Amino acid sequence: MQSRRLNNLIIKWVTRSVSVMIIMDAIVWSSASEAYPIYAQQGYENPREATGRIVCANCHLAKKSVDIEVPQSVLPNTVFEAVVKIPYDLQVKQVLANGKKGSLNVGAVLILPEGFELASPDRIPPEVREKVGDLFFQPYSSDRKNILVVGPVPGKKYSEIVFPILSPDPATNREAHFLKYPIHVGGNRGRGQIYPDGSKSNNTVYNASVAGKVSRISRKDKGGYEVVIADILDGREVVDTIPPGPELIVSEGEYIKVDQPLTNNPNVGGFGQGDAEVVLQDPLRIQGLLLFFGSVILAQIFPVLKKKQFEKVQLAEMKF
Repeated sequence: MQSRRLNNLIIKWVTRSVSVMIIMDAIVWSSASEAYPIYAQQGYENPREATGRIVCANCHLAKKSVDIEVPQSVLPNTVFEAVVKIPYDLQVKQVLANGKKGSLNVGAVLILPEGFELASPDRIPPEVREKVGDLFFQPYSSDRKNILVVGPVPGKKYSEIVFPILSPDPATNREAHFLKYPIHVGGNRGRGQIYPDGSKSNNTVYNASVAGKVSRISRKDKGGYEVVIADILDGREVVDTIPPGPELIVSEGEYIKVDQPLTNNPNVGGFGQGDAEVVLQDPLRIQGLLLFFGSVILAQIFPVLKKKQFEKVQLAEMKF
């Protein structure tokens, strides 16, 4: 009786342990496959390198276009929109971490000049708040509030991301000046091909590690393949493991070269970056410009009026 109870306790303990491991595995895999802005935040103090390259390109190797639209000029202490467009074919599906197909996510990093920052909710106008939607923005780090990241978010809903930005006021911020400022943006759709530790994801091409003959291809229980290659130099067998997701393009008995692709390229996403400029405009300059335009208009009108008056005087004298 006691042995039976002991066996039941052991079975329950093993079952709980396996369940916990499965849950932890799911959490880790979902974080690795989706939370790509965190990689840059944890690995780089500044996401923009000295060359101008944004570090997201280190993991997202494919190049795609990204557009940004900002006003030509903004007034101090005002909220304006920075619209980031991440276009892609909404019908395509990407390879997920488990090898299945799913919709693409998008993410973006917006690098603002010093002094510019995300507008607080109470400062955002209702029409801008409606465009922002349910997006959650966060600063890149505690000391870099001028750099904002967002994502991953569903690409079908947020292929156009609106950032509500608050401009600085030189009257209260000594570091801000009435100048032209650059704005940099990086945006990606889909998963990366390389993880920060240098290992490949299942969203990339897998190549042969040696040259030789494909002697055997076996499918693994959890998906993916093991490709056994007989080395052409010494005849030893080398096993190249293919994770779930990429599709094999070689077959048994085929001779292959070193670094020859064993799979297709499943990646349908990519990363892109762009730049824009915005002028922090002094209201006094605008007032002065309007005053100048007004004086020019008056200067043009007065000679015409004087001429008309002179013609009337001449006509009156001729009548007498």
